[in-house]
Amino acid sequence: MRFNILGPLEILRGGRDITPSAEKLRWLLALLVARGSQVVSISSLIDEVWGENPPRSAIATTRGYICQLRTSFRKATDYSTTDSLIVTRPPGYGLRLSTGQVDAKAFEKATEGGRNLLAAGRPREAAQRLGQALGLWRGPVLADLPTGRLLRAHIAHLHEMWTTAQELSITARMQVGLHRELIPELRSLVIEFPFNEWLHGALIEALNRSGRRGEALRAYRDLQRILDDALGLAPSAPLQRLQRQLHVPEQEREEPGLPFARGVVPGLRSA
Repeated sequence: MRFNILGPLEILRGGRDITPSAEKLRWLLALLVARGSQVVSISSLIDEVWGENPPRSAIATTRGYICQLRTSFRKATDYSTTDSLIVTRPPGYGLRLSTGQVDAKAFEKATEGGRNLLAAGRPREAAQRLGQALGLWRGPVLADLPTGRLLRAHIAHLHEMWTTAQELSITARMQVGLHRELIPELRSLVIEFPFNEWLHGALIEALNRSGRRGEALRAYRDLQRILDDALGLAPSAPLQRLQRQLHVPEQEREEPGLPFARGVVPGLRSA
């Protein structure tokens, strides 16, 4: 069985979708999947669904939902598989899953593998591994479900991991010289994430290294305007240095640009 949360909740068995239809069942199941093989306490399950004002029947209702989940899986699979999948263990419940069964866990493992390859000076292999990691995403995490405090925290963590994987992927592809190929993707990303200065810097660097220095300067001015209009801020010092370098002939520059142009891996930079 395959449990996917990088997008709408999706439970697959042999390519067949066996995701429960009832929203509360999917909601509780999503929290169990997000925790992987960890046991989730009954109090955490209640907190996720009802927050600070649970009904008096919350414990009994939660246990009933777990029974319904077991029944749902029993109908879609075989008894022995279902019996071992959802485990009852104080103080609550958990799923017996391997890393390869959960797309989020596979994503995190592939992202870390890509980071290690990049740190080892193997950017081409890193780009391939990171492309596989990012390809697991089907949309916003659990986009089809309401979320409580616990799931929102997990979703925020995964979105930060997605940002990290994007940075690593862009860095790897920069290091193998794919500057021109990155420009369309980077233009889309800076529109989607207008306050992410790292992405703006990557776009400026990609344009510059593609022989489009005028467009690179215009991209810097776009960032400057966005930050000033929305936040009253100027671009960060590294971006300002990059902008100054654009006015200097390439052969006279002291350094090639932002950290990814010097083989520095995101997340491993020195302070």
